[in-house]
Amino acid sequence: MRAFGLIGYPLGHSFSAEWFARMFLHNGISDATYRNYPLPSIDALPALLAEPALLGFNVTAPYKQAVMAYLDELDPTALRIGAVNCVVRQGDRWKGYNVDWIGFAESVTELTAGQRPRALLLGSGGAAAAAAFGLARLGIDYTTVSRTKQGTGFLSYGELTRSAMQRHRLIVNATPLGTYPDTAHCPPIPYHLLTSDHLLYDMVYNPPETLFLHRGLEAGARTMNGLRMLEIQAEKSWELFRTARPAAPLRD
Repeated sequence: MRAFGLIGYPLGHSFSAEWFARMFLHNGISDATYRNYPLPSIDALPALLAEPALLGFNVTAPYKQAVMAYLDELDPTALRIGAVNCVVRQGDRWKGYNVDWIGFAESVTELTAGQRPRALLLGSGGAAAAAAFGLARLGIDYTTVSRTKQGTGFLSYGELTRSAMQRHRLIVNATPLGTYPDTAHCPPIPYHLLTSDHLLYDMVYNPPETLFLHRGLEAGARTMNGLRMLEIQAEKSWELFRTARPAAPLRD
């Protein structure tokens, strides 16, 4: 039985295992399983990598960057992004990829209808790195917003003036704020400055309507959650998982 899964912590919000279970059933795949591996610490990863049945896994917060140190090889795109969300066994080696950016780029294009509005990218972690790469590939200029200003091209939340909000019509939440079960929080942008011209994209998909999106809808903005991104990156992950090769058997 081929084993695949998801690492991160916590994982109570994730729909990945459900998605793969439905996909396996729909396609008559009976020799594969996909399960959650909640790791309280990334230090627990080596023991998981030693399991011979495990052929691949996805990575979610907070380990998209930390996982890279445990891998034998990185796909050039993952190396450029600086984050990994898909890991595949190749014999005795593990290779990391990033397909988050594909899921993000394809889904955000649906929200923008192919237009290229200037964007505010909320967050500076692994998810934000994938979104930044996707925005750049789409030719969308963006400014990263973080809790503290980190240099050129960055703004702090306190610097989001009326003028800044007017210049940036696309706002992307690449933070985990609002993820189930902590649904009462949202990024601290000036929501009273949102208009019907704004587009709000939340990489969070559980709950379907986060407080971030809800406040955007109240202002008349168009919104999209991260479910479509999840589906696209899961499809791309499965394509990579199918290339996995088990470890060579031990010889006496």
